[in-house]
Amino acid sequence: MDLKIYYDKIRDVEKQILNEIAVVVSNETADGGKAGTKTEVPRRLAARLIVDGLARLATPAEAAAFRTALEEAQKLAEDVAAAARVQIAVLSSADMERLKGASQKKG
Repeated sequence: MDLKIYYDKIRDVEKQILNEIAVVVSNETADGGKAGTKTEVPRRLAARLIVDGLARLATPAEAAAFRTALEEAQKLAEDVAAAARVQIAVLSSADMERLKGASQKKG
């Protein structure tokens, strides 16, 4: 393969990709590559994957759905992390009665 032609193809495909970060969808490959896996990659890498036949550019709808799923996963991870930070205090019944009595005296 002529490397000049190869890199010219990569540059041509790169010019057609509008966003700096592109969503690509993997193609099935002979060495076990799984089709349909979506990934965010820099424009230059996306162009290379497309020229090599390893992936295709995601449609705008596929990209939007992928990014929405990423946002939901990030929110879920943040919620789990926040739940792990919740502090629980164990009080004896005598301490609880003392706190109830103190709050009734104030009110």
